[in-house]
Amino acid sequence: MARWVQTFLEAQAAELDAATNTQLAYARDLQAFAEWLADKSLHYGTATQDNIESYLIDCEAEGLAKSTRARRLSAVKQLYRFAFDEGWRDDNPAIQIKGPGRAQRLPKTLEIAEVDRLLDAARNTPRDRLRNTCLMELLYATGMRVTELVSLPVSAARGDPRMLLVRGKGGKERLVPLSPPARIALAAYLVERDDAEEAVRRAGKPTSKFLFPSRGAAGHMTRQRFFGLIKEFAVAGGVSPAKVTPHTLRHAFATHLLAGGADLRSIQTMLGHADVATTEIYTHVLDARLKELVLDHHPLAKPSKA
Repeated sequence: MARWVQTFLEAQAAELDAATNTQLAYARDLQAFAEWLADKSLHYGTATQDNIESYLIDCEAEGLAKSTRARRLSAVKQLYRFAFDEGWRDDNPAIQIKGPGRAQRLPKTLEIAEVDRLLDAARNTPRDRLRNTCLMELLYATGMRVTELVSLPVSAARGDPRMLLVRGKGGKERLVPLSPPARIALAAYLVERDDAEEAVRRAGKPTSKFLFPSRGAAGHMTRQRFFGLIKEFAVAGGVSPAKVTPHTLRHAFATHLLAGGADLRSIQTMLGHADVATTEIYTHVLDARLKELVLDHHPLAKPSKA
């Protein structure tokens, strides 16, 4: 079964330019299915539709969230579609199985005052103040995914850009405007970063192509490191760490833009969503704004002058 998964993942990477994180997620989900099949003395090549449905029932019995079960089924469906196309099987046992769907949950977000406290905490860190300020300003100004942020090439930041070129999922590129505070933070950090990289070069070591370099295997700051940093900013800023992740800053970016009057299509473009339906989760913030518009401007909403 390991050969099936390895070949499938290699094809995803080569043909669809699947991101590393996507491949890792597929691998985890298919490994869970493989272990379930092995316990039943089954194989990917012998599993039936009934077997797959039984697996999903067991996943539900384990208490797995609806979104997790939907993701696992998606991985299984992708694998069997590939196996059928490759001729490993003459049928696709997963083709008629419908998933549990995904619960439509409102994204967790932050108030503007909470974001301000996080930014202030980053600006006042005793170490790496300029880098930390740049990280947070860029994240909130652009709504980037954390992977996009930490892996930014330094070439994208040269020349005091008004627009930042971001490489997103599937290698798709998009331009995102930079706010004045983000540009100021970026320019200040670049001076410090370049000085540090020049010292590395003089020591005879290779310099980094990334905006946020690290001497680790990836060559840039890891997602895990930034996750830890943002929790530290939350504690320092008096914001509940349970509310704060890199993704909640992305949600805050979109929510605050929409509440301020930005249109959904523009937000979709800046977030890098392929489908506007994904962006529509943020429209819950419109309810309060529409109510305010009616109460402020509709003639019947105002008390009569009797």
